[in-house]
Amino acid sequence: MHRPNVWAMTDSAPLRALVADDEEPALAELVYLLSRDERIGEIRTASNGPDALKILQAADLDVVFCDIKMPGLDGIDLARVLSKFASRPQIVFVTAYDEHAVAAFDLDATDYVMKPVRAERLAEAVRRVVSAGAPSALTPQDDSDDEVIPVELAGVTRFVHRSTVRYVEAQGDYARLHTGQNSHLVRVPLSTLEERWHDAGFTRIHRSTLVALAHVDEMRVDGGRCAVRVGDDWLPVSRRHTRELRDLLVRSTSLRG
Repeated sequence: MHRPNVWAMTDSAPLRALVADDEEPALAELVYLLSRDERIGEIRTASNGPDALKILQAADLDVVFCDIKMPGLDGIDLARVLSKFASRPQIVFVTAYDEHAVAAFDLDATDYVMKPVRAERLAEAVRRVVSAGAPSALTPQDDSDDEVIPVELAGVTRFVHRSTVRYVEAQGDYARLHTGQNSHLVRVPLSTLEERWHDAGFTRIHRSTLVALAHVDEMRVDGGRCAVRVGDDWLPVSRRHTRELRDLLVRSTSLRG
């Protein structure tokens, strides 16, 4: 029987959760137990690591209840990727294997729950998540940390470092990341990236474009129209953003000098 990817409760609760497990019975049982906990609100599901990453890119979630051994990208690797996110959900590993506990807590996992899962043990894990605080209250990573963005290409999940992104174009509810050689479509609105990457030197130059100031090679104004060169690409700058961009470029040049 087909089960929808998003589960909702009528009684709203603060925690938005993702459950990731490649075993259908285990996934269904965990969703059932969590749905009975009044501290849990929306529950989303994924049957593998790459699908979990897609969901985490598209939505701000508070906690991931994650199996360790999954196809494509295991739970430990998923946690490593999430640790590079500017704002990441808490991780609770739910697994039948105890040998990964040390690695899990090295990755700042909130809890490590052994299968078969008992309701009271899972309730304790939720309590720990609540006590630790929602991710929105967590201190963001230092700006020197380079965020990693998971992208999918031909069914393979790859990881793009934010520092390699030269500019970003809006494409509906998606954004296209342009690096030196390639471009990658991710399901994240441009407005979200603008807010998340502002402190990393990205600024909006057009309603549909963000640019990394560090990758701007030239700025030109011709006939009242402004454009910047990023590598081999010329990008238009709207009138409302021209003055602010000029000031930012002058400031960043002086700081680098």
